[in-house]
Amino acid sequence: MEKGTADIVKLSLPFTGGAGAAAALLGAPSAQEFRAAAGAACLVAAAAVLAAVCLRKGRSTALTALLFFLLGALCRAAQWELPGSQGTSASLPERALQGFSQAISRIPFPHESSGALLRALLTGQRDRLGASMVKAFRAAGASHILALSGLHLGIIYLTLGRLLSFMGNTPAAWRIRSALTVMFCGFYTVMTGAGPSITRAFLFIALSEISRNTAFRKKEPLNIWCAALIIQLCAKPSVISSAGFQLSYLAMLGIFVLLPALQGWYPSVGRIADRFDPFRRLWNAMALSLSCQAFTAPVAWIHFHSFPRYFLLSNLISMPLTSALMICGLACTGAEIMGAEPGFLIKATDRIAFWLIRSLEIIASM
Repeated sequence: MEKGTADIVKLSLPFTGGAGAAAALLGAPSAQEFRAAAGAACLVAAAAVLAAVCLRKGRSTALTALLFFLLGALCRAAQWELPGSQGTSASLPERALQGFSQAISRIPFPHESSGALLRALLTGQRDRLGASMVKAFRAAGASHILALSGLHLGIIYLTLGRLLSFMGNTPAAWRIRSALTVMFCGFYTVMTGAGPSITRAFLFIALSEISRNTAFRKKEPLNIWCAALIIQLCAKPSVISSAGFQLSYLAMLGIFVLLPALQGWYPSVGRIADRFDPFRRLWNAMALSLSCQAFTAPVAWIHFHSFPRYFLLSNLISMPLTSALMICGLACTGAEIMGAEPGFLIKATDRIAFWLIRSLEIIASM
């Protein structure tokens, strides 16, 4: 492991361990808080492997690790947070969210469920979703689709990248594009409530764009994972007890640690050939789902006492449909805001939503 990665691990993981230990020791003995503490312990235990790799070669790092462990415990025990992290006024983001939500509601979808689902995916507002739909998503192992998370911000991030690609690939164009992307994603994060998972995704995006535009700095996924972890915990130490926070970071750890190994089981024959190999695309999608599930399953069981049997099938079907639905939904909403109503796009979005709901209902009934 490179020195830069080792240094950030020496800081972030002991800090996380201290916050997790304080959450476990100071929590009230209720079932809900016990599950939150147990989930935090799983997050610390999964990440401790990285710390062991870094600390085994240098005894002098033990005091630094201990210092950051105590700092994490102190911040969590004192409920310390950055000034303004709670109770801040967000009138502009709130107005933007309300206007965005109303624009989605005005789109004349043939099926009412399509607008409700799109509204949940793009704004996080699930009050119009039917109980049967929510139950079907949960039973099929796709409830994470309904909770605004890094998945949704990631799709928006990739869409922005495509929309801004006309700016070219010069260094100046990259910097402007990165600045616009980070600002838009940051505003969207605040607008939708800045939940633990979507905040994690925004930190990943911001740190990735910073490293992309910094000369002589290699983008290391584990560096970004650790840096985002310590930034989010410093800003709000109590978030370590959140199921969304735990599951989000564990899923990304699985992607960074396990996914490359699983992808290596299907040998690469060349970038161009791999792009047009449908079996490789299928395996990569399966490997992604397995990597996330392997790391999140223990915490999901602790919090929800369930394990979806058909999660692999659900993800293989729902992920591409969700991506297509969000992209088409963003286009429909943009057209609605500008006063246009492209009938073909509305019908296409409605059909995608219908097949997403219908496919998960079938899987849930199996």
